[in-house]
Amino acid sequence: MIQSSERGRLARTALALLAGNALYSLTVVLFLMPSGLITGGATGIALAANRLTGVPVSGVLLAVNVAMLLAGWVLLGRRFALSTLASTFLSPLTLAVWERLFAGYVLTDDLFLCTIFAGLGIGGALGIVIRVGGSTGGMDIPPLVLQKYFRIPVAASMTVFDLLILFAQAVSSPKAQVLYGVVLVFAYSIVLDKVILLGSRRTEVKLVSARTDELRSAILSELDRGVTLLSAEGGYLRQPGQLLLTVIFPRELPRLERLVHAIDPACFMIVSEVTEVRGRGFSLEKDYLNRQ
Repeated sequence: MIQSSERGRLARTALALLAGNALYSLTVVLFLMPSGLITGGATGIALAANRLTGVPVSGVLLAVNVAMLLAGWVLLGRRFALSTLASTFLSPLTLAVWERLFAGYVLTDDLFLCTIFAGLGIGGALGIVIRVGGSTGGMDIPPLVLQKYFRIPVAASMTVFDLLILFAQAVSSPKAQVLYGVVLVFAYSIVLDKVILLGSRRTEVKLVSARTDELRSAILSELDRGVTLLSAEGGYLRQPGQLLLTVIFPRELPRLERLVHAIDPACFMIVSEVTEVRGRGFSLEKDYLNRQ
C-alpha cells in the first residue's frame, strides 16, 4: 500500500513537472517571442542572447539551466537537484518542440494582451512546478536559496532578480517593451503567489463565550472539526474563562456562524485567514478516538 502510494505521488510529481514546463515554454513561444517582450529569469537572458547573436533560445536556456542546476545541487541538496534535473532539460526540450510547431505563428500583435497572458502562463507554470517541490531551473533557483537560508519570500526575491535582468535588457530594447516587461514581471509574480497557495487557505476562528462546552460539543459533532481550548482572562473584569480555537474550510464558515449564534448570540468571534494548515483533518487523515 505504501509503495503504491509512493508511486502515485511520484507519478503526480512527474506530471506536474511536465505540465508546468510545457506551459511555460508554450507561453514563451506564443506571447514573448513574437511580441518582442522582454522578461526576467533565464528566459529573459536567453531571449536577449537570441536577439543579439541569433543563438537559439532553447540552447542558451539549456546552458543557464545547467549552471543553476549545479548551484542548486550544492546549496539546496541532492533531493531538490534531482527534482530540478527533469526541469533543467524539460524546459529547453519543450521549448524546442513548440518552436518547431509554432514557427512564424503570431497569435496576437497586441502588446497588452501578450503581457497579460504571458503573466498568467508563466506565473501558473512556475506555481505548478514549485508546488510539487521542483523548479523550472534557471533563475528561479536563487530565490529558493534565499527562502531557505534567509526566509525571504520566493515571489519577492524573484521579482528583484527579474527586474535586474529587465534593466540589463532595457538599454537595447524599445521603451514600450521595457514598460510592458516590468508589468509582466509583477503580473506573473502575483499569479505565482496565488497558485502556490491555491487550495491551501483555511479559516481560523476564535470564540470567546460563557458557553464554551456547548460550542465545543456542537463543533465536534456538527462540523466534525477539531477544537482547542485555551485558558483566557477578560481584560475588563479579569474573569477567568476559555478561548475556543478551531480551523475550518472557508465554505464551512457560514454554517459555523449559524451554529454559534444559535447557541450563544453574544459570543465574541474572531475570524482570520491562514495560508496553510498541516495535521490531522487537513494534511493527514482524521484519527477518531473514543470521546467521553
